Amino acid sequence: MLAPPLRSAAGIERSSPGWRALAATLAAALVAALLLLIPTSNAQAAQSLLSQGRPATASSTENYGTPASNAVDGNTGTRWSSSNSDPQWLQVDLGSAQPVCQVVIDWEAAYATAYQIQLSSDGSTWTTAYSTTTGAGGTETLSVSGAARYVRMYGTARATGYGYSIWEFQIHTSGGASTPPTSPPPTTPPGNWTTVFSDNFAGNAGSAPSGSNWITETGTAYPGGPANWGTNEVQTDTNAAANVSLDGNGHLNLTALKNGTAWTSGRVESQRADFAAPAGGQLQISASVKQPNAADATGYWPSFRAMGAANRGNFTVWPGAGESDILENVNGRSQLSTTLHCGTAPGGNCNEYNGMTSGLASCTGCQSDYHTYSQILDRTATDEQIRWYLDGRQVWQVNESQVGVSTWDAAVHHGFYLVFNLAVGGSFPNGICNCTSPTATTSPGGTLSIGSVTVSTTTGNAPAPLTDPPVPTGASTVKVTGSQGNWALSVNGAPYQVKGITWGPANTTIDAHVRELKAMGVNTLRTWGTDGGSKPLLDTAAAHGLKVVNGFWLNQGADYVNDTTYMNNTLTQIQQWVTTYKDHPGVLMWDVGNEVILTTQDHTYTGSTVEQERVAYAKYVERVTQAIHAIDPNHPVTSTDAYTGAWQYYKANTPSLDLLAVNSYGSLCNVKQDWINGGYTKPYIITEAGERGEWEVPNDANGVPTEPTDIQKRDAYLTNWDCVTGHQGVALGATVFNYGTENDFGGVWFNTVPENWRRLSFYSVAKDYGGNAGTNTPPVITDMTLSNTGSVPAGGTFTISTSATDPNGDLIRYQLYYCAKYAGGGTGLSQVQFTQTADGRFTAVAPKNLGVYKVYVYAYDGHGNVGIETRSFRVVAPPVNGTNVALGKPTTASSFQTNGNGAPYPPSNATDGNWSTRWATDWTDAQWLQVDLGQVTAIKHVQLGWEASYGKAYQIQISNDGTTWTTVYSTTTGSGGVEDFDVTGAGRYVRMNGIARGTAYGYSLYEFGVYA
Repeated sequence: MLAPPLRSAAGIERSSPGWRALAATLAAALVAALLLLIPTSNAQAAQSLLSQGRPATASSTENYGTPASNAVDGNTGTRWSSSNSDPQWLQVDLGSAQPVCQVVIDWEAAYATAYQIQLSSDGSTWTTAYSTTTGAGGTETLSVSGAARYVRMYGTARATGYGYSIWEFQIHTSGGASTPPTSPPPTTPPGNWTTVFSDNFAGNAGSAPSGSNWITETGTAYPGGPANWGTNEVQTDTNAAANVSLDGNGHLNLTALKNGTAWTSGRVESQRADFAAPAGGQLQISASVKQPNAADATGYWPSFRAMGAANRGNFTVWPGAGESDILENVNGRSQLSTTLHCGTAPGGNCNEYNGMTSGLASCTGCQSDYHTYSQILDRTATDEQIRWYLDGRQVWQVNESQVGVSTWDAAVHHGFYLVFNLAVGGSFPNGICNCTSPTATTSPGGTLSIGSVTVSTTTGNAPAPLTDPPVPTGASTVKVTGSQGNWALSVNGAPYQVKGITWGPANTTIDAHVRELKAMGVNTLRTWGTDGGSKPLLDTAAAHGLKVVNGFWLNQGADYVNDTTYMNNTLTQIQQWVTTYKDHPGVLMWDVGNEVILTTQDHTYTGSTVEQERVAYAKYVERVTQAIHAIDPNHPVTSTDAYTGAWQYYKANTPSLDLLAVNSYGSLCNVKQDWINGGYTKPYIITEAGERGEWEVPNDANGVPTEPTDIQKRDAYLTNWDCVTGHQGVALGATVFNYGTENDFGGVWFNTVPENWRRLSFYSVAKDYGGNAGTNTPPVITDMTLSNTGSVPAGGTFTISTSATDPNGDLIRYQLYYCAKYAGGGTGLSQVQFTQTADGRFTAVAPKNLGVYKVYVYAYDGHGNVGIETRSFRVVAPPVNGTNVALGKPTTASSFQTNGNGAPYPPSNATDGNWSTRWATDWTDAQWLQVDLGQVTAIKHVQLGWEASYGKAYQIQISNDGTTWTTVYSTTTGSGGVEDFDVTGAGRYVRMNGIARGTAYGYSLYEFGVYA
């Protein structure tokens, strides 16, 4: 993700014995055929073993070195151990319901005398399959019977004073399955594959990879290319064996190392740049890879890419020449992202710099074992496609029709070369961690280990290519026909029902979306503005048989009583663009203004002034309508507002409108009755519609709007369309909201394709309009709960549980986001630091800043679909053991703000125990806040509750006289939020001595807690 042409890779780890044996005995052709079918980690499993490598969770762990995963790693030298209390449990998720016949427990010395083996289909309701009160430790082989997805050991009595400790917890199936089950099973790539390249990295340990196959890049840039590989990476790539070498066991290892503050790593590229998919054939690129497993991997950026051949040595052609990210991850997350980069940057048909991306999502065990990452470029159909796989299971796809014919041709129809790279630092890891990486604690020695690489192809007869139809010529005539209660819209004399959607992306990218829109059954797009940039949208829409409701934006809050200059200038512009486009075949009608009448109340107008402005606006719309009709008598004119009450103003003051229009969400099904009650004599269209908006829903327990569920959004589009079509002869159709690609607060609430991922609402619109958008639909999330919604400690953890199913049986991968809109932040989404503990279950680290947040769970299906669910939670200050001796004590400061919204902000606010008041300083670095404890007091802990304006560098100092100070804590890496740290010292006075601010503003503290 992100930035110009090429990047880097590095790593070093031992191979698994199972894969080494497999690689030694399979010919290259067999490897090519089987790479997608046999995940290497599964090759090590015993004949009937289900549990090895599966997600494992536990009630507790003794320490960080004894996690639950140790009990299912196949290594009898590692163990899980719990805290020393009863009861405790260890649980394994098998991925899907499996018949279970045997459980083997290999106890360490701390065993259980009383325990149960329990089975569950959902991880909540348990059935006991085995029970004992006379456990003897050692290795216990237990016969059980039942089917379960989740299996757990539930211990009720320990044999020792320690906790429970298990070397290995093995679950076996009846029938002797040869590999752990996958859900769904791996996808078999069709076709007769011919290997065109392979490398199993045979050679002596410490030797370089084959020079005839690979180029080892060195330095910090390509010759003549952008610095830091164009992506702000910090490492210097070398050809030293410590960074790039074979391990002697069939692996190429790229390793990131640190010398002082300088990082080195490794990057290799294939010599060949001619790996191409023939017309009518396919190209498969696969590699067995283990991701780096550093203790602190902040800044690690492993990747495996296929780069368009033209990128080599020519850095100006990216992203147009194509880049396929087959494997990408950052910061040691148990995740995988796959992406097609193409088109132009920024923006363009491929949404650069993000690209056409799967997004980061689950890749369980990808740091602990080898997994097969693959790409298939498929040219066997007219609408060509790239598919990406993890262990043979599809995780993403992009079709030619989704980026446009010319963009696809430039990005795909040529040769590729391969790049493996272990970058350190850079734009992508920095963006995900919201930090500058690597950090001082980032661990060196992490390795990207590549087990084998295979490139293969198939051939076949080339299908007819995808082509762009020509733009038609000649104007269309659109009329509102009929009479009271029996109206219709006609285009060139033929009936036309508006089956539309509002248009969000850039007009220049319409060729990347128009075929998807047609598949939805959409025949109309609505815009909010018309200008010189409208032509690409109109041209492509007309070429594909779509029409456009061309909007003209009129400023909300403008003075339509007195501001004649604004009104005259705006009318002149409208006349210009109507003249320009009146004969364009893509025009359906003109729409003047959007929600101006309702929003008049939101501006400076009050009382009778509001009424005057609304009447004046409606009269101005009449003036505009007459001017449009004078230029273009062949297309109707309407005007949109946000409530049907606006229609009374149009009825009285805007008689020349051809039809009415309204944006309506939760109240759409009331529009028919409103029209009847208002005695209107014109038909209408709905110009925006969807599920209830933020302004229409009740607040939740945290005092923020309760967002409708994914299922409720799906159903709302179906219900709303029924209400539109139920007003026959009056409601002439709708342009629902919204075909937009923003992936943020509003995008999740309303967009049908955020980040080009199709939602349930996308398929509802297709059903409404009789489209043919395919039968593969998104995962459905039926439940979402948080372990704590009202008092999550800042920086602490809480759990998130969802129930998600995929109607097509596709593999579901997950991602989590936070939004700080209700906590004083923006509407953007930020990555969550979390651990996936089971399917749909997560332990997340809360934000450090206080306030109400939203957490979103994304469930991806690998076929371009996503289910999204969200809940709110409140972050509070973590509890501190001890007494806050600063509470209510005299507090002084170097300065405090006396002016501004909410001022004054005196220093006493920081010691009043009220987290809704704060102290704030002048906007300079040297500032301090001091509390007088009244007497010399031994202190052990300080808690700083920062507002958004925090200290990046500061000291905590103590003094007996308020003059001579001793520093007991110092940092130059403060990050805001709630910062807790222990101190040792005694004094009467305690102060925060600010050295450098974290923002351009001053320092601002909600609370300055000093604990004894």
